[in-house]
Amino acid sequence: MKLNCDLGEFKHNNDADIMPLIDMANIACGFHGSDPLTIKKTIRLAQQHQVIIGAHPSYPDKENFGRQSIQQSQDELIANIQYQIGALQALCAIENAQLVYVKPHGALYNDMMTSLSLFDDVCLAISQLNPNYNKPLSLMIQALDNSDKFQQIAKKHHLSLYFEAFADRAYLDNGFLVPRSAAGALLTNNIDVVSRCQDILNQQPLLSINQQALQFHIDTLCVHGDTPNALAMIKALRQTINQQRSR
Repeated sequence: MKLNCDLGEFKHNNDADIMPLIDMANIACGFHGSDPLTIKKTIRLAQQHQVIIGAHPSYPDKENFGRQSIQQSQDELIANIQYQIGALQALCAIENAQLVYVKPHGALYNDMMTSLSLFDDVCLAISQLNPNYNKPLSLMIQALDNSDKFQQIAKKHHLSLYFEAFADRAYLDNGFLVPRSAAGALLTNNIDVVSRCQDILNQQPLLSINQQALQFHIDTLCVHGDTPNALAMIKALRQTINQQRSR
């Protein structure tokens, strides 16, 4: 189980403390947060700690931190995604780093998980970039109980998928996340977060906010760097995963 985290989103951050504890860094591309220098510093941190680098593109929406849906034409959406990935790739190349995957941010992520046409557009945007890379980019998406429809679209575009679960977010009974605007959307108690991680590592069902069992195929576990008590939470998760690996 790999631990991933959204990083490089703010000038003033605790990324230097978080980076040694994770396996995969979803680096902001500037449209919802960050700036070129912060992005470059985050790439260097990932290189220093041998962390896999992913692009974290969003809708162009710094005002709402990329958490508000924006209506865009297919051409505009694809161009915005490719612009962000391309910028991150250029900075990675300068630092002799490799960009490995893409994980959309915020509302763009949520929208592509509920709209297959939008998901298809995201896949198309990445697939058009892939011929320019020595190793094709993968796409990270939310693990759900029925991922066949997403896999079929990804296969059409010759993309491989990473499936992620969330360590610090509450789930609805249908397997989607509780909206951030709702009470209880964020898990801030380390005991609850570690318990969820242990269940996943032991291939036990993940529980929804109403205690419904959710069974997913999970490749990676996400924790957000801006979650309250994030650093202590990530340390606890890292220890839990390391203990499982040593068995």
